[in-house]
Amino acid sequence: MSRITHTLGMAAFAAALSLGAAVPALAQEPSGEITLNAYSGIFQDNYQAAVVEPFMRRFPNIRVTYFPGQNSAQMLGQLRAQRASPQSDVVIMDVSVQRVANDEGLFARLDPALVPNLAQLFDLARPAQEGFGPAVTFDHLTVIYNTQTVNPAPTSLRDLWDARFRPSRLAILAAPDIVGLAFTILVNHTNGGDYRQNIDAGIRRLQELAPSVQTWNPNPDPYTLVVNGTVQAAIGWNARSQLYATQSQGRLGVVLPQDGSAFQINTISLVANSRNPRAAQAFINYAIGPEAQKAFTERMFYGPVNRTATIAPEALARTAAAPENMARMVAIDWALVATLRDRWNERWRREVIR
Repeated sequence: MSRITHTLGMAAFAAALSLGAAVPALAQEPSGEITLNAYSGIFQDNYQAAVVEPFMRRFPNIRVTYFPGQNSAQMLGQLRAQRASPQSDVVIMDVSVQRVANDEGLFARLDPALVPNLAQLFDLARPAQEGFGPAVTFDHLTVIYNTQTVNPAPTSLRDLWDARFRPSRLAILAAPDIVGLAFTILVNHTNGGDYRQNIDAGIRRLQELAPSVQTWNPNPDPYTLVVNGTVQAAIGWNARSQLYATQSQGRLGVVLPQDGSAFQINTISLVANSRNPRAAQAFINYAIGPEAQKAFTERMFYGPVNRTATIAPEALARTAAAPENMARMVAIDWALVATLRDRWNERWRREVIR
């Protein structure tokens, strides 16, 4: 046998061994169907395009069905109702409600071997409860206003109490929505209170704001009501605010309040007794990975949770992660807030929304 023939034969043998070794690995590739329960509307439209569809191209044997939820409280109710036979495999919701679901056994712990991108997360994005779902997006609270009817523009939360917004010219999402919870903490903070002790100062101030509020439940959302002129100003989250500001060609203005803002954290979790936990964790791993984080941040201006994601500077500047924005953030222990939210909601109903 010639040396060339021998070499080719050995190469073919090695290739065969390599192929044979690859067969079990391919057989273990996740497959099947999973259902993602996450926010509806503009979030769904953009998350589907930036994350879900690229994931299915990367994993063609996995089909992801997006089931929209109006808010985290609604998703929690669905999880409770479906405890015996869950219809979702992965859920994206805010961190305060996730804590409740974790405590009730509605979510399962992740397998780090199946979700290796956990090691790439910023510290703030790591699971507040060991082993459960991490953060998937960062955001922060904003003041939004109609640029054609509000002049001068508001610069702080305090400006919402101006006489020019009376009567009934504001839209405020009330507790237990996380916007209302964050707003309560910030109003309490700017009036000298510490939410870890009580929210008395915040509640008193919110009572004074009530005559300016047209709705405590903006429908379909505060951004649309500001753009179409139904109200003149509102509070919201930066990511959606930035997107609506672009879509409205500047009709909606966005302000990071000078007197402080707060991070909002959306988490991504594996549902307990998921019908397809391997595929579900493959999706979670992709969602917190650098590719998905870059795509969604640049598309919808949520702050990235993965420290290895390379974000375009112009997009990063419009997120909560920009260094100049970080200095205005008021620290919130959302795990503690989860234990207080029902009590706060009761106070909102009795003392603010009357």
